[in-house]
Amino acid sequence: MNEAAINNLITQFADDALIIAHRNSEWTGLGPLLEEDIAFSSIAQDKLGHAQALYNILHTNFGGPSPDAGAFTRDESQFRCCHLVELPIGDYAFSLMRHFLYDAAEWVRYEALESSTFVPLAQLARKIKGEIKYHLFHAKTWVVQLGAQGNEESHARMQSALNETFALALGMFEPSEFDGELAAAGIYPGEQQVQQRWLELIAPVIEQATLQLPSVEEIDRSASYGGRKGYHTEHLQPMLNEMTEVYRIDPTAEW
Repeated sequence: MNEAAINNLITQFADDALIIAHRNSEWTGLGPLLEEDIAFSSIAQDKLGHAQALYNILHTNFGGPSPDAGAFTRDESQFRCCHLVELPIGDYAFSLMRHFLYDAAEWVRYEALESSTFVPLAQLARKIKGEIKYHLFHAKTWVVQLGAQGNEESHARMQSALNETFALALGMFEPSEFDGELAAAGIYPGEQQVQQRWLELIAPVIEQATLQLPSVEEIDRSASYGGRKGYHTEHLQPMLNEMTEVYRIDPTAEW
């Protein structure tokens, strides 16, 4: 097993979860309904737990830094998160559509990892799939409700959010030089296959919500790639500065 390949894979997943957790947490106290305030806060906490578990796999199995050090001591060029998770929360339609597209990818991703030959990832996938199922159910419910069962404005806002997030979401499946090796070893099927499963999962929901899915062929040419290589949007470093401020003041502090 090529350690570089699996380190890269896990780092991508962990960084995605860490950054989307922080973004989702920004809805705390701002949700349009009390239930949604609580839901986004709870989902953010779950994602943070997923990130910690993934960083811990790197620490335990490959001698990587502790989860706290891995999360709080790197600059943007060292992160491997996709662009989708980096953007500010925007309006609720944007955050909700991002939530749906991201958690649909998480569901497909961890469904595939349940049978991974890398045992720690398979064990983690089986452990957290129940949480991701709830996250995806929450997102699907609201996308359909606001898209198909709301009013003209809610439908327009959801369509606009889908148009804005779809190319960003394709960046979750940015090809890697390790894809073939990981697939051959039975660790992970590769991003092309996972993207196809994701499209098959989201398409019926988008149709049920009476929204129009952008053409993959057209948008794939402008998919938001680069995050997996350390090239990020202008929004990531300021967010990291805010997120890591306390840790950087005193990394040895205990709460």
